[in-house]
Amino acid sequence: MAEDLNITKGSKEEQYINLLPQISGLLDGETDLVANLANITGALKEQFGFFWVGFYLVKGEELVLGPFQGPVACTRIKKGRGVCGTSWEKAETIIVPDVEQFPGHIACSSLSKSEIVLPLIHLKNVVGILDVDSEELNGFDHVDAKYLQEIIDLVNYTND
Repeated sequence: MAEDLNITKGSKEEQYINLLPQISGLLDGETDLVANLANITGALKEQFGFFWVGFYLVKGEELVLGPFQGPVACTRIKKGRGVCGTSWEKAETIIVPDVEQFPGHIACSSLSKSEIVLPLIHLKNVVGILDVDSEELNGFDHVDAKYLQEIIDLVNYTND
């Protein structure tokens, strides 16, 4: 259960390392994608206190808001628009140290300063994205990219 998460401090990498088996346990045996994504967002928000963390799911020609934690968000994003749409279009992780410097950034909140977006790939197709925002500039790096990818890999495996 979510309330059983063992929230630990330490380096960012140590926190991810400790959180991974807990997220794996939350996903174990659960096949509902929305339930799993909801638990992942809750675990990440609780562990790291991110400003916003959530998923957008591909529905037709748009990303549509899925499970998230944080303030209200943009509901629909076109392919190639903003950081999320660009990550979807390119099927790659994007780290943005300063969202004001990203061409075409969609400002769902003026409080968001940096962002990391990772595509959720299933059977070689992008089916969604994980979007994480920080109120700090340079809030994300290769450590976040590595461990958030490991979390996404759990989702893909769980829902095969």
